[in-house]
Amino acid sequence: MGADAHWVAVPPDRDERPVPCFGAFLADLYALAAWLRQGPIETVVLESTGVYWMALFEVLAERGFDVKLVDPHTVRQVPGCKTDVKDGQWLQELHTSGLLRGALRPEDEVCGWRSSLRQRRMLVAMASRAVQHRQKALEQMHLKLTEVVSDSTGKMGMTILRTILAGARAPQWLATSRDKRCKHEQGTIAKALTGHWRAEHLLALQQVVDQYDFLAQQLQACDGHIAGCLQACVPDVETDAPPSPPARTWRASRSNPLRRDVQASLEAMTGVDLPRIDGIDSLTALKVISEIGLDMTRWPTSKHCAAWLGLCPGNKLSGGKRYRMRSKPSANRAATALRLAAQGVANSHSALGAYYRRMRARLGAPKAMTATAHKLARPVYSMLRYGTAYVDAGQQAYEHKYRDRVLTNLQRKAKAFGYQLVHAADIDGGVASTL
Repeated sequence: MGADAHWVAVPPDRDERPVPCFGAFLADLYALAAWLRQGPIETVVLESTGVYWMALFEVLAERGFDVKLVDPHTVRQVPGCKTDVKDGQWLQELHTSGLLRGALRPEDEVCGWRSSLRQRRMLVAMASRAVQHRQKALEQMHLKLTEVVSDSTGKMGMTILRTILAGARAPQWLATSRDKRCKHEQGTIAKALTGHWRAEHLLALQQVVDQYDFLAQQLQACDGHIAGCLQACVPDVETDAPPSPPARTWRASRSNPLRRDVQASLEAMTGVDLPRIDGIDSLTALKVISEIGLDMTRWPTSKHCAAWLGLCPGNKLSGGKRYRMRSKPSANRAATALRLAAQGVANSHSALGAYYRRMRARLGAPKAMTATAHKLARPVYSMLRYGTAYVDAGQQAYEHKYRDRVLTNLQRKAKAFGYQLVHAADIDGGVASTL
């Protein structure tokens, strides 16, 4: 697959030219599909190279071919010269022998709003960079806005910035935009807004504010498109119905409008309430479903699903010795969303929160996030496949279960050494610790 040409390999007995080259225009893709149909060819393997495979994948799938997408890293190249012709022949040989596995691609309607969610993620990243550039311009003018305002992108912060760009320079006048909930006094805010008004920095501030406003409009349009796609998938759901009350009180108070818009559609689509899981809100659940789809029968168990996400320890063994226990590197977006959700349960009074804190104290924050993300992936799989409800055992239940497990291990070790573990309260006036 390439930007201007696609090389196709078929068995040598199917055509006089077993490895022809086709162009990348849409008419060439139609000609390629017609040539494969004359073969006759039933299954086609495409190598995942950038975004060049997507158009041909859709054309072949519309014409009834069984199309599989394979990862180039998992396909060993044929020794010798590295050419497009040899790559195509090597893929055809491996596929004929049944040695290739197709990559996961969700349902077509899921792929529609998955692309919009990825676009939304890119817009959020661009808006974050615009905020950083805006902060740089403020620091260069010696304006300490972030020291007196908790959120510079909120109503108070944006009001002050727009007043500055409108031509106001007096610190006392700028401080009148203070919100009554702000913990800093008006005089302190006026001191923070006393700076050097250089023209070049004001130009940079104007441009980044305009860029932020434009990205906010784009983000709003993207959210509307995602909500429309979900409404098309489940047209009978009532979007005007009030959302169910949150199951936990540790959620962020500043809610995203998209979370409220997709909550009813998400529950109607899956049949379960995924936001009941600690750390997962409706937007996170939507991101995970957009990457893994709704058909959980692709994985036999939840462990297989977690391994596909790259959230399981490594099992590199040689000669009975384990060399690597780290999880495999992966850019899976669903795993990234689950890791962020795992970081969000750090202060929650739930079983997952207690598990995260224990793993963080023992292994560190990065490994604790991966381990907790594995814990989150398993109930997501169970709920989507079997329709089970999520029930949080609570922090105390988890602590009691962990304590019983540790005591059982200690008793087994003591018994192996010929000792008996005795509780200190059972000793009559004796020493507090004994074996």
